[in-house]
Amino acid sequence: MLFLTVLIVDDRVNGADRRGQVSAEKRPVTEEPLATVPPEVRPEPDGAAETVKADPALETGRLTAGAPPAARPPPTMQPVSPPVRTPARQMSGPAAQPPPERPRPPSPERKGGIVYVIDDAGNNLRELEPFLRFPGALTVAVLPGLPHSVQAARLVREAGKEVFLHQPMEAVGGADPGPGAIYIGMSAEEARSVLEKNVREIGPIAGMNNHQGSLVTQDEEIMKVVIEFCRENNLYFLDSRTTAGTVTPKIARDAGVKIAERNIFLDNEQDRNAIRGSLEQGIGIAGKKNIAVMIGHTWSPELAGILTDSYAGLRDEGYVFLSVSEMMGDTR
Repeated sequence: MLFLTVLIVDDRVNGADRRGQVSAEKRPVTEEPLATVPPEVRPEPDGAAETVKADPALETGRLTAGAPPAARPPPTMQPVSPPVRTPARQMSGPAAQPPPERPRPPSPERKGGIVYVIDDAGNNLRELEPFLRFPGALTVAVLPGLPHSVQAARLVREAGKEVFLHQPMEAVGGADPGPGAIYIGMSAEEARSVLEKNVREIGPIAGMNNHQGSLVTQDEEIMKVVIEFCRENNLYFLDSRTTAGTVTPKIARDAGVKIAERNIFLDNEQDRNAIRGSLEQGIGIAGKKNIAVMIGHTWSPELAGILTDSYAGLRDEGYVFLSVSEMMGDTR
């Protein structure tokens, strides 16, 4: 008796799993984006206006096995009665051969990596919930000290998404960045104490990014403390780039620490068409530079639906969805 086994290995790309909105008026923030992207305006939850400029630095097989079908004996002619068909499960002759496999369409060539970061989780759970249903990799940045910060971080981890601390930092203009903030003039010990408290509240986390921070991220001394804290605690740092004057990339290079940087704000404008336009700009960057980091916010009512609706099409085109830690790899 001959048994024939057909083995098909199907390679698929899967994302790895790791593991607030402050209720105040939002005002736009101007941004000078990468390359020829027109200026954007980012709303600040606390009303601060920050000048922003993006940084141009942010740049299968199939196995088949088989054998030819065994030769079947010629059928015995029945001159009177027609041949009787025997159910397949009772056949005692040669094994029935499966129909030939249809050729599979080739896997699309990878076009680039897409990294979605959703800021301001922690103020309520209603706004967060639709992002937890996003089918791909997602990094959610949770603000500390808000009514639902701890529960929001837990729900993000349970949904298989990545948790970042959305670290509040002082902004140009003196607007309140919210609880657990780092301010200019803090000593290294004071800044470390704030970071440790916030990580204990939100953690475990994969990393952090700045909430506001247009003033703090221009201060070399205090950003040295932040970057060194991330190094010591094995955390990634994402520069949200809320100011063109950020010194964070320089501090990180001097310290030999790898960081990530934001390319696009998705929801500077709340209009659905405007969000789609920002998404298209980000996809263009991913295609040209192999990766794009796009930041949105839980309080954008249209954003979760737009990202979810576009997921399957972008995946089929060859784009890969990554968390921040997947983008940066395992070397910290």
